Amino acid sequence: MDSPKRTWTKAILWQVMGLLTMMLVGFFFTGSVMVGGAMALVNAVIGLTVYILFERTWNKINWGRIPLESNK
Repeated sequence: MDSPKRTWTKAILWQVMGLLTMMLVGFFFTGSVMVGGAMALVNAVIGLTVYILFERTWNKINWGRIPLESNK
């Protein structure tokens, strides 16, 4: 299970990559840095929130996990 700190770190790094990508896509489709940036920011906030909820929910589900072998 990931610690909350690890989950947050992964989520923030993922969102930074997504923010940059979305800014480029927004700029490409609108021709505006401001509109592309606003689209990216809204997307990042929503995406970060959903990702954290998704990760924390899956950490509570044991289905499909392979138990670690103990060092004996």
